[in-house]
Amino acid sequence: MAANLQRCDWTGADALMLKYHDEEWGLPQRDDRALFELLTLEGAQAGLSWASVLKRREGYRAAFAGFDIGAVAVLDGSDVERLLNDPGIIRNRAKIESTIANASAAIAVQQEFGSLATHLWSFVGGRPVINKFNSMAEVPAETEQSKAMSKDLRRRGFSFVGPTICYAFMQATGMVNDHAVNCFRYKQVQQA
Repeated sequence: MAANLQRCDWTGADALMLKYHDEEWGLPQRDDRALFELLTLEGAQAGLSWASVLKRREGYRAAFAGFDIGAVAVLDGSDVERLLNDPGIIRNRAKIESTIANASAAIAVQQEFGSLATHLWSFVGGRPVINKFNSMAEVPAETEQSKAMSKDLRRRGFSFVGPTICYAFMQATGMVNDHAVNCFRYKQVQQA
């Protein structure tokens, strides 16, 4: 990670945040497991900072079978109790139960649409929305697409998928390119 590169102003100086920004955030993601992981992590962030969730990412991967959707969907009450004692994740009952319920809902989406990716990407017409913001202050907290995604996912039994969480998810997975136009990643993610 070169220190002299122009980046989005949200990264700060934390090495983990810089690595996430430079290597992952905003890259178009179409793998169901990776999408489920980011949807889970964005939901876990509710009320917290992204840095606090990112620091626990490996703990989440260990706790939730590498985000294998089928393996997570069969977790039960005893698993919830075990996970409430896992220091590697955010120990919030509602968020843990949401992850399990969301896995079951994701399986239903896969059965209906062939993949989770197919359905989630439909909210942006299958292609990334390319925005042209100069700073994060210009970036909206939610959009019509994130509101539509939120409404649809809630109807399907997902939770921790409000419009703001859905928009953060869309940014993370490259459904929208919200890198600042002067950020070195802005053009790179468009070409990915």
